[in-house]
Amino acid sequence: MTLLPDFRLETYFSRWEFKARYHLTASDAQSFTVRELLALGGKDAAAALDDQWLGYTQTFGDPALLASIASTYDTMKDSDILCFAGAEEGIYVASHALLGPDDHAIVVTPNYQASETIPLSICDVSGVPLNPDDGWSLDIDRVAAAIRPNTRLISINFPHNPTGKILERPLLDALIALCRQHGIWLFSDEVYRLLGPDPQRHLPQVADVYERGLSLNVMSKAYGLPGLRIGWIACQDRDLLIRMERMKHFLSICNSAPSERLALIALEHRTAILARNNQLVRDNLVLLDSFFADYPELFAWSRPDGGCVGYPRYIGPGDVERFTTSLVEEAGVLLLPSSIYTSALGPTPDDRFRIGFGRAGLAEGLAAFRNHLGRNA
Repeated sequence: MTLLPDFRLETYFSRWEFKARYHLTASDAQSFTVRELLALGGKDAAAALDDQWLGYTQTFGDPALLASIASTYDTMKDSDILCFAGAEEGIYVASHALLGPDDHAIVVTPNYQASETIPLSICDVSGVPLNPDDGWSLDIDRVAAAIRPNTRLISINFPHNPTGKILERPLLDALIALCRQHGIWLFSDEVYRLLGPDPQRHLPQVADVYERGLSLNVMSKAYGLPGLRIGWIACQDRDLLIRMERMKHFLSICNSAPSERLALIALEHRTAILARNNQLVRDNLVLLDSFFADYPELFAWSRPDGGCVGYPRYIGPGDVERFTTSLVEEAGVLLLPSSIYTSALGPTPDDRFRIGFGRAGLAEGLAAFRNHLGRNA
């Protein structure tokens, strides 16, 4: 087995995430304390957590949790869901369950590194870049041209990390038709779905509309609960779910029982949680619009379609690496430079940085950002 390289994002975060004073590149929504989450569920929720048995749990996931997750889809049943210890385990397991050394996969770039690095450790992978000059859209003709006789998997992520792009619905339909024509699995990372300035704009979940579709989701992003480490894959193919479950036996085995209980509370109150988080996204986007409008000589900004991260272009002096390094070292303001999104599959933009707008406290971070720009003008 090929050894995996450093995970650039996590290596960068291990240095700065808990040291920087202003975390302006977070990719999750505002979180809760346990007390706040239990308050949403009321006394019954607190009592259920107090009575939670701390033994092993079912590998697929707690039956009540599976039913609650299934209710967030249009056609999925609880038997169509497999839980994981976060989304990362789901990416790893799906890649290994679907791909072998003689296969070929296609992924969009730039991307969350695991989406290409894990398949690359197994087989040949081709990248199809999103086009920044076309609003980060996906060229379906380029996807079609990349397909080989042994192409087994295409991997997408919308709303996209780091750009916030939501693929146009006709293009998603065309991509599904292409996959169906060639018998290709479509892995859809949907962790930012239902988070963004216009929740009505979001795409259908791939598992609902394609028989070989896998929909990845997690409590970490839209729900703002990454500390629970609860993710899942929805899929119509029961045999594939069983293969993935058997691989999970060698990894996490099962999820944390208290985390499953808390995730169930959150899903039962998802309407209120998503309303709160989406209002915070809308409020924060107003702050970012104003901030970037004041520095047209330094940044090129356009509002993301969805999610809670954007990918502005740095057009100031020097390069974005030196700029983001000085910003975090001198002002304690953390952004992700575009080197984090370098791809082994082809060139990616090298003049961008990721900024997050799903958490509270953005105004204070932007004030420190402004002060830094003023000192270095």
